[in-house]
Amino acid sequence: MRAAKLLTIAVWLVFAASSIRAAARDIYPAPQQAKADLAAALKTAVRTHKRILLDFGGNWCPDCQVLDIYFHNATNLPILQANFILVRINIGMMDANVDLASRYGIPLQKGVPALAVLSDRGRLLYSQKTGEFEKMGSMESSSVTRFLLHWKPVKPGCSIVAVTC
Repeated sequence: MRAAKLLTIAVWLVFAASSIRAAARDIYPAPQQAKADLAAALKTAVRTHKRILLDFGGNWCPDCQVLDIYFHNATNLPILQANFILVRINIGMMDANVDLASRYGIPLQKGVPALAVLSDRGRLLYSQKTGEFEKMGSMESSSVTRFLLHWKPVKPGCSIVAVTC
């Protein structure tokens, strides 16, 4: 009887682990891709007058996965697409792209995901210094909405609260 219970628990753990891994999508490209992605975003930003949103994280990070879900919900996706160029920077196991994190004022030891906002010319406007989104899994999607609305560029003739203006 005890062996059957242990076998049942073991099978359940295997299924749970595989489900968790399946839920962790690969949203961050390979770490070596970061500099090329950033260079391409800088070129596009100048042309489109969008801001660049740097998302530092890793595919292993559940809070990074939640942030991605929040970025793509019906409220946030139009704001993101109209105003930002999203660049995902893979930090590996906190050992990759540390130079980029440092350059943009992201203290990785405070946790990820961590965001930085650059102007359309590449000037740093903001970086999360205290792990503001580190606990994204326990936060509401509206926190991402507020962040995006706060940091979107204000275009001439537009209201600061307009979503796609």
